[in-house]
Amino acid sequence: MPTIEPGSERSTRARVARLILEHGPIAAAALGERLGLTPAAVRRHLDALLNDGMIEPRTGRQRGQRGRGRPAKLFAITDAGRSAFEHAYDDLAGSALRFLAERMGDEAVSDFARSQVSGLLRRMEPVMRAVPADQRVQVLAQALSAEGYAASASKAKSGGDQLCQHHCPVAHAAAEFPQLCEAETEAFAQLLGTPVQRLATIAHGDGVCTTHVSPQSLGPAHRAIDKTKETGR
Repeated sequence: MPTIEPGSERSTRARVARLILEHGPIAAAALGERLGLTPAAVRRHLDALLNDGMIEPRTGRQRGQRGRGRPAKLFAITDAGRSAFEHAYDDLAGSALRFLAERMGDEAVSDFARSQVSGLLRRMEPVMRAVPADQRVQVLAQALSAEGYAASASKAKSGGDQLCQHHCPVAHAAAEFPQLCEAETEAFAQLLGTPVQRLATIAHGDGVCTTHVSPQSLGPAHRAIDKTKETGR
């Protein structure tokens, strides 16, 4: 986030920006109602965020006006504003992982990384069991895109498939702690039921995270996605 006034003023402005990120485009009046701010206070924060390039104004039709009157003025997050939130999250993740490594060691970082992808596994394993094997990479790419990774899938010239992630919200943390990438790669192999290999990562300075997915014929039948729910997972 940009440098602004200290204390509660800064905290409130961050809350305004986050509401716009999560619910925008949104009107100033709606922001004031959600945060319990006066119109003057909302305007002060909006002006500062506009000056910092964090948000941008848009126009929208007011409900019930049927084309009459002045269009409603709405506010939406900009690419710079979105990047600021992602960078702040990345910094926080890095700090937390450094603390964990110092206090409990690298194995604790690995355990944490695996716990972070466990949610993806729980959500996607039933989905993967329900789709044909040759559609799993595409389905996984769609799921990753929904979580902000801007993923795509295509056929690899050497055989198999290629899974690309064009964005990584924790790239800086992953550069310092490769366990994050390793756990994600392990999860991909488990979900897809076939060996995968990371060819490039944003964390290492590449433009895209690229994963080669071996042909399904190479995947052992005992992969987790092909098992029943005997384990309760």
